[in-house]
Amino acid sequence: MTREAMRKKAKAVPEWLNSPLWSTPPLASTPADPFGTDFSPPPAPSPKPPPSVPPPPMREQAVDSYAGREGEIREDDGAGAALRAHLLADFKAALSKKVVNMGELRRLACLGVPDGGGTDVRPLVWKLLLGYLPTERSLWPYELEKKRSQYSAYKDEFLLNPSEKLRRIEESKLSRKKELTGERNGLLPRSEVTNEEHPLSFGRSSLWNQYFQESEILEQIDRDVKRTHPDKSFFSAKSNQESLRRILIIYSRLYPSVRYVQGMNEVLAPLFYVLKNDLDTSNSTSAEADTFFCFVELISGFKNNYCKHLDNSRVGIRSTLSKLSQLLKKHDEELWRHMEVITKVYPQYYAFRWITLLLTMEFSFNVCIHIWDAILGDPEGPPDTLLRICCAMLILVRKRLLAGDFTANIQLLQHYPQTNIDHLLHIANRLRGTMPS
Repeated sequence: MTREAMRKKAKAVPEWLNSPLWSTPPLASTPADPFGTDFSPPPAPSPKPPPSVPPPPMREQAVDSYAGREGEIREDDGAGAALRAHLLADFKAALSKKVVNMGELRRLACLGVPDGGGTDVRPLVWKLLLGYLPTERSLWPYELEKKRSQYSAYKDEFLLNPSEKLRRIEESKLSRKKELTGERNGLLPRSEVTNEEHPLSFGRSSLWNQYFQESEILEQIDRDVKRTHPDKSFFSAKSNQESLRRILIIYSRLYPSVRYVQGMNEVLAPLFYVLKNDLDTSNSTSAEADTFFCFVELISGFKNNYCKHLDNSRVGIRSTLSKLSQLLKKHDEELWRHMEVITKVYPQYYAFRWITLLLTMEFSFNVCIHIWDAILGDPEGPPDTLLRICCAMLILVRKRLLAGDFTANIQLLQHYPQTNIDHLLHIANRLRGTMPS
């Protein structure tokens, strides 16, 4: 077989991988429907006078119109403002229904959740996408009251130090004893400190022993919270740091099989930021409680990646990294071979952080929030959507990766370059429905 025949027989690289669309600013065009089957890049339109009434927003137009490279709003873009208005009206209509259609809401979220302009629907959208709120609007007040009351109980249970817990236990015992004996003389019985309640006790059930064993986790949480986005005044505020700290401590104690894993503070930060900045003060004042339950829902979809004892299992982080490798091989075998066969750049060298921190360290904070709109809204679910975006990140810089060696590629992927996020999400969308089992 000739070399030319072998070349033709080899798996061809899809033409769209090398499309100049991904290396140049997008032209005003109509992209493919994210939930359709036609994913070919749209042709450049011929010049024409602007219509008097702007067309309904489409994905590339919508996202690119209000999110720049760093996710900032282009106030001087009249067309962008009109597109934001279209999207905002669609979101408000979807959220005003007696029973929210989650399919419709997910479709809209994948277009990008508009922000700014004195109205912000993202807090409510995220609560629905994460399953914190039910789809039936009439149940929202009841569910919010119930969950916020439950969080208050969690704070009483998990944030008290052993001395306060023991004091309350003694008060409860004394109260019950007085009720039983009918004691009215005001004399307090002398209580004895049992071995299990002594601060130096090593007993398993000792509150003090448990407290000291958890001190290392508490110290790690304190350190991580203090270095969460120090460049943002929002996260430097002591009250907000205390909220993050309480959420992470309660989570670590309520879910001992997962506990706290270093970096969870970075995953928590976007959730708390979005919910705390809700323009509805009745919600923003309860943002800590709402964020806790949204955080629990979010982590539940990725919890196997955080459990060290599952690292080598079929559901642990190594398996997740393997799926990313398979996904890349399926869509761009040339890049996969160069990365993993020739230069030995395996996913664990760069994608471990991408996956466990949900891309929060790879992009600016505002851009990350827009990426999360797609991750939370995609009907394939956050874990699969995250992997598709990670694969798209590799494809987007494939030319540089193909030209690089081990050192150059590691540096590139550990310090991912600024890119057009709309292009990134468009590539990830083309990989839909192709996740390895």
